[in-house]
Amino acid sequence: MDTIFVTGNGPLIGQIPIAGAKNACLTLMPATLLSDEPLTLTNAPRLSDIRTMTALLTSLGAEVSSLQDGKVLALSSHAIGNHTADYDIVRKMRASILVLGPMLARDGHAIVSLPGGCAIGARPVDLHLRAMEALGAEMELRDGYVHAKAPGGLKGGIVEFPFVSVGATENILMAATLAKGTTVIKRAAREPEIVDLAHCLRKMGAQIEGEGTDTITVQGVDKLRGATHPVVTDRIELGTYMLAPAICGGEVELLGGRRDLVGAFCDKLDEAGVDVQETDNGLMVKRRSDHIKAVDVATEPYPGFPTDLQAQMMALLCTADGVSVLEEKIFENRFMHAPELTRMGAQIDVQGGTATVTGVKKLKGAPVMATDLRASVSLILAGLAAEGATKVSRVYHLDRGYEHVVGKLKGVGANIERVSDQ
Repeated sequence: MDTIFVTGNGPLIGQIPIAGAKNACLTLMPATLLSDEPLTLTNAPRLSDIRTMTALLTSLGAEVSSLQDGKVLALSSHAIGNHTADYDIVRKMRASILVLGPMLARDGHAIVSLPGGCAIGARPVDLHLRAMEALGAEMELRDGYVHAKAPGGLKGGIVEFPFVSVGATENILMAATLAKGTTVIKRAAREPEIVDLAHCLRKMGAQIEGEGTDTITVQGVDKLRGATHPVVTDRIELGTYMLAPAICGGEVELLGGRRDLVGAFCDKLDEAGVDVQETDNGLMVKRRSDHIKAVDVATEPYPGFPTDLQAQMMALLCTADGVSVLEEKIFENRFMHAPELTRMGAQIDVQGGTATVTGVKKLKGAPVMATDLRASVSLILAGLAAEGATKVSRVYHLDRGYEHVVGKLKGVGANIERVSDQ
């Protein structure tokens, strides 16, 4: 396993390019299963999760080619030769469940293993299954696999989620494109990744209205065609790197950054004393003074504060003036980074879904361990502003969601190295 060493060394200056969104790309890739014509995705991120999805789609009979150093993915599913998504691949990543809707819609049957991924809460797949049942699918859980069939094809219907689920919205949106008749998805997720998927599906010939709102209407069509689509900017990578100059000082421009993708996050940064300005090429971020103000944060579905930026925001607030309260409303068990930040001198009290952070003058470098994807990068951010060296182990989590993180931070002056353990 590799280890990352970070030493705090003052302000960061320069530019960081932001990649295409991991969560969008992982949703767009299974859309190839809806058509026998080619789908080309540009602005793709180069991440281990993308390789995992590639392996899954290939196992089902799709052809996936990585072009232009991984920034372009050429996909083709002219024939699905296998309708079983095997446990050995699916266990590595929860997004694997997104092949269920496309296979069921196109060929009327699918067998998909229950998924794995980061250990940040139960995140059950029952919402996916109930949504498919609302379109006439027959679902059975057996031996750790979802056995789904729709012998006469899926039929339009009303899908009303009890609460917002991004993955379930994506899955049923893809399935509904080939269902007979009209499907109405109520309490739909509104995330930019949902909007990006709808735009791509529309290029493929789908009839979709209402993406970006809580009600999406889909008129099923008989067939989808091929398309070329650019993956939307990764708002979580964007927010993460926006926090680097907020924590360390300096001035960093995030190339490709869009304020509309991180509006609620920008509001909290402004409240904390961080300036975010739009430029011709993205967003420029810098602190307004040497001190960060304490702020209260509650994670919410989009357009609220993203749960995937909670750990990174906590790293910022560890040295803020005053007391901050972070409330995690999306996933249980998502404060596993708090004990590691405490090892660096942070004062954090976790009670259930609430963490109270009392700012300290300075964090101190220490050996810490990444527990999940976003926790790993929060520890790196904390290390950038700590006294001495921070050793972050188990950084394989990082490769699932951040491409070239060491190179990007070194490019703006960070003292950071990745070392392969022998």
